[in-house]
Amino acid sequence: MPEIHVVRKDNRHLYEHYFDPYYRLRHEIYVKQRKWMALDRPDGREMDQFDTEDAVYLFCIDEGQLIGAMRALPTLLPTLMSDIFPCLNIRGPVRRADVYELSRIFVIPERRGEHAGPRVEMLLLTAIMEYGISIGLTGFTIVLESWWLPRFERCGWKAHPLGLPQMMDGMSVLAVLVDCDDATWKSLCRQIGLTKPTLTWRGLGGVTRQALPDLSPPLPLTAQQAQ
Repeated sequence: MPEIHVVRKDNRHLYEHYFDPYYRLRHEIYVKQRKWMALDRPDGREMDQFDTEDAVYLFCIDEGQLIGAMRALPTLLPTLMSDIFPCLNIRGPVRRADVYELSRIFVIPERRGEHAGPRVEMLLLTAIMEYGISIGLTGFTIVLESWWLPRFERCGWKAHPLGLPQMMDGMSVLAVLVDCDDATWKSLCRQIGLTKPTLTWRGLGGVTRQALPDLSPPLPLTAQQAQ
């Protein structure tokens, strides 16, 4: 199974060799494939003002290769929603210590869809829910294309629109707040066959976090134990 690694400023030095491929994959996917030409850069690396030392990345790594990723930003700091797309949230920016913004969620084309083992996209969605619960989050904000909503519904994510969809560059886009809770994480784990937390916290032993339970079903009581 691919591994999902938590990458923060505390342990980024352990993953520096992944960042150039990571930014180049973002350019390939968002600029070349999805035609978000405003993100184009001559060096072929898609980066923005939100790739700061406070950003948290989930890197999905399989046999040393980066095959998917996701970025999370504290909403107490500048985010895509607060600085680029404030018009999408009719209530104003979400600025809460217990809510992070998710962005740049992708899986490389050759690993999309159903393959041997759990679907990589589902693994990432499960992993970020695990991360949120571990550090005490209650929700995630996301600026997304409207076609993501039924996908979230199918997997069990509870997404609450923060405003009406708007057309931007030919795409229907909206802002949502997704619940981050234990029940959703456990449901996602069951769907892809996980029986324990999946995140790798390499070099993050000093990070305060909640230990999540093993999800293996309890063994049946023997006759002697029942007595």
